[in-house]
Amino acid sequence: LLVVCSACRRSDSPGEYLFLWAGDSADKASDFLAVIEANPSSPHYGAVINSLPTGMVGTHPHHTEAEMPADGHLLANGFHAGRTWLFDLSEPREPKILTSFGDRAGFSHPHTYIRLANGHVLATFQYRADSTPPAPVQGHDGMSMGGKHFTGGLVEMDERGNVIRSGGASDAAIVDRRIYPYSVLAMAPVDRAVSTTTDMDQADSAATSEWVQFWRLSDLTLLKSIALKPGPRGDEQRYTGEPRLLPDGKSIYIHTFNCGLYLVRGIDTPEPTSIFVRSFDGKNCGVPILTGHYWLQPVPDTHSLVALDIADPEHPREVSALTLGDDEQPHWIAIDGTGRRVVLNSAGAGTGNRLFIINFDPANGKLSLDDRFRDPGSTRAGISLTGKTWPHGFVGTAVPHGTVFSR
Repeated sequence: LLVVCSACRRSDSPGEYLFLWAGDSADKASDFLAVIEANPSSPHYGAVINSLPTGMVGTHPHHTEAEMPADGHLLANGFHAGRTWLFDLSEPREPKILTSFGDRAGFSHPHTYIRLANGHVLATFQYRADSTPPAPVQGHDGMSMGGKHFTGGLVEMDERGNVIRSGGASDAAIVDRRIYPYSVLAMAPVDRAVSTTTDMDQADSAATSEWVQFWRLSDLTLLKSIALKPGPRGDEQRYTGEPRLLPDGKSIYIHTFNCGLYLVRGIDTPEPTSIFVRSFDGKNCGVPILTGHYWLQPVPDTHSLVALDIADPEHPREVSALTLGDDEQPHWIAIDGTGRRVVLNSAGAGTGNRLFIINFDPANGKLSLDDRFRDPGSTRAGISLTGKTWPHGFVGTAVPHGTVFSR
C-alpha cells in the first residue's frame, strides 16, 4: 500500500480528497474514516493518505452526510450502535473526531443528516429510544419481524447533537404502525419537510415502508402520511428511500429500494399527490443523486449506474448506463463540487468491493469510468477495499458506505 506524506494542508480545489466511512468485514477491528487522494493530477491518485479509527467495533458504519458541509465537519452514523460521530475534515490529511453521541430527544438510531439554512442539522431517528437494536442480517426475505421497534421521529439539532426541537412520526390517521423515518428533505420556502420510512432492520419484512410523510418544517409537526401506489410489477412502492428536490423547486422525486421512482407534487397543500414514473431492473436499488436535470441511480441487479434525463419529470429518459463488472453491486454515490465526478462504492455488497470514480458530463448526461483511479499495478479500474493494509494498522477487508468528496 502506498501511503503518502500526511503534511497538513487544506483542499485547494473541489474533490481533491475522498473520505470513506468503513468497518472491518470481520467485526474485529475498529470502524474508521479513511482519506484517499482524489486529485487526478497527483502522482499518488487513488492512494490512501490517512485513516482514523473510532475505537468502536462493529457499529455498522452507514450513512454520512451526502456532501461535505462548508465548515468541513462531517456527520456519520454507526447504525447498529445508534451512534453519531462528528469528524473535523477541515484539514483533510489530518482527520479528527470532534465528538460522538447517541440517543436524542427520546429517539434512537439516527440515519440521515441534512444541513438547514439556519445552520442547524435535521436528522431522522428510526426508533424510539426504548426499542431493541436492529438485527444484523441482509435482505428483506422471509417473515421475521426483526427487533421490537417503536416509531421514531425527526430531530433538529446543532451538529454536536444539542437538540433544538423534535417531532414524532407516529400517525394515528393510518393503520400501519411500522413507521421508521429513513431520509428527509427540507423545503424551507414552503415550510415543509418530507421524510421516507424504510426500516433499516432488514429482518423486519413486515414493514413494507411504502409511506411518505409531510411535516411543517418550522416546528416539526407531522401533517400527513401517504402511501405510494404500486407500479406495474406490483411492489415498486415498497421501501421508500431518498427524496430529492426537482429543478422546479416545488416537486420531488422519491426512489424506493424496490427500484421504483415516484413524482410527488402539491407538497405545500393539504393533499399531496404521487405518481409512479419509472422502474429499474431488479430490487434493492441504491442511493441516488440528482444533479441539474439528471437522476443518477445505482442498480445492483445490472451492476450499473444509470443516468436519466428528467427535464420532463413525468417521462424520465435514460441517456447513459455504465456497467462496473458482474462482481459489483453499486449502492452509494456522491458527486463533487464541479458536478463532473461521481464516487461510487458497493457498500460491501458483491465480491468486487471496489471504490470507483466515474466521470459525468452535465451537458448530455453521459457516464464514463475513470480508468486512472486504480490501485498501483492493477489492471482494473477502481480501488480494492479487500485485503488492504490501512494507515492506522488495520489489515483486512473494509466494508464501505458513506463516501464524500472534499469541498
